[in-house]
Amino acid sequence: MRSVRARAAIGATLVVAVALVAAGLAVLSVLRTNLIDQADLQAEVAAREVAGQLALDTAYADLDLDDEEDHPVQVTDEEGRVVFVSKGLRAISGTASTGVSPVPSASAGATPSPGDDDDDGDDDDGGDSARPARGEVSSDDPDFSDGTATVDGKQADYRFAAVEATTPAGLTLTVHAGAPLAAEQEAVNTVRGAMLTGLPLLLAVVAGVTWLVTRRALRPVEGIRREMAAITASEDLARRVPEPGSRDEIAALARTTNETLTALEASVERQRRFVADASHELRSPIASLRTQLEVAEAHPALLDLPGAVADTVRLQVLAADLLLLARLDAGEKPGAARLEVGALVREEVSQRTGDRIAVTVEVEAAEGASYEVNGSRGQLARVVGNLLDNAQRHAESLVAVRVAADGAGVRVEVRDDGAGVPEDERERIFERFVRLDDARSRDDGGAGLGLAIARDVATRHGGTLTVHRAPEGGAAFRLQLPRAA
Repeated sequence: MRSVRARAAIGATLVVAVALVAAGLAVLSVLRTNLIDQADLQAEVAAREVAGQLALDTAYADLDLDDEEDHPVQVTDEEGRVVFVSKGLRAISGTASTGVSPVPSASAGATPSPGDDDDDGDDDDGGDSARPARGEVSSDDPDFSDGTATVDGKQADYRFAAVEATTPAGLTLTVHAGAPLAAEQEAVNTVRGAMLTGLPLLLAVVAGVTWLVTRRALRPVEGIRREMAAITASEDLARRVPEPGSRDEIAALARTTNETLTALEASVERQRRFVADASHELRSPIASLRTQLEVAEAHPALLDLPGAVADTVRLQVLAADLLLLARLDAGEKPGAARLEVGALVREEVSQRTGDRIAVTVEVEAAEGASYEVNGSRGQLARVVGNLLDNAQRHAESLVAVRVAADGAGVRVEVRDDGAGVPEDERERIFERFVRLDDARSRDDGGAGLGLAIARDVATRHGGTLTVHRAPEGGAAFRLQLPRAA
């Protein structure tokens, strides 16, 4: 019951079973209705045939009855007394009377007395208009009823029709004629039996076919599951799950799974390189600092205090960069504080009193321009600071910052007049621990994390960071951020 195949097979079987049962009941209802309509027609025809003879003043003994066993007849007078029954009728129910023994009454074919003529004349003038006229059969629809009759010792179910007729003598008689329901019951029972026999077989076929089709459809899923289990056990993220050739949801699942594995492999590989590079970068200042301290312990006069301080500062900056990258990799959200980029740039530049080259700031004063963005003030200040540090490291005599509107966003551009960045290196410089050939010196080039941090922060703020050639010939770093709503 927990497997998809079992649930699919049971669900399909239940749906088909409900549909078949509903269809079967509808078929039986229609069949029964049609057969009863046929029985009604047969009973009405038999009743009108006898009523027609009585209307022609045929004596009871001379009535011509067709197939008395299949169409038993009972005739009653106006007072409900039985005046005639067909031959062999021994018991009856479902008609106006259960009697099967005729009682003395005015006989059909009798000549009315003068008094009767007067009475009948009164009836013709103002009597009961619902009764048929003398010598006529009622044209109204007959009354139908279900009942039983015993003919020649055999009891059966019948459908009875009641038709009125008035003799020429003015006597109104009601003829009850029956039609057997045995054929209807037999047909209904036959159809019901066929349905009850075929329904389990059909449901078994539906369940089996659904099970096989679902099993075949889910076979690739089992392959994906086994491969994922193997990848988990082996920790080999280079492996991929099999992709079926079909263009269905399972193939899409396999492709998405492989894309996820590719992204996971890249993330793990990046994390491994990060750890390895971080270990390498941390090893040098720690080793240098330890060496200086050991020398100072043995020979205090040889202590290089400025070098030890420089190594400590470098170690502190590197640790701060690594912690920030770790928080960014962990998915730390930048926040939703509202800040003005122009003011942020001016504040950051004003704090850089020890720069080698003075930084010029230009905030475009376009009418109606808004430079407000949502994000973390500290992280965006870090981006601006890292870009300025990079420009100070490579500039000859110019470092400039320009803030301007750019469509639905804000653009911050940091330019210098240095050697610039080669076009084939313009994406590589944003990788972690990457330093170009002219920045290999750890003292001048840093650890190669500043631009990587800047791009990660820009991306998490919904923006971009790219590098281009500046008009002065150096590098122009463009930070694009979406404007606050």
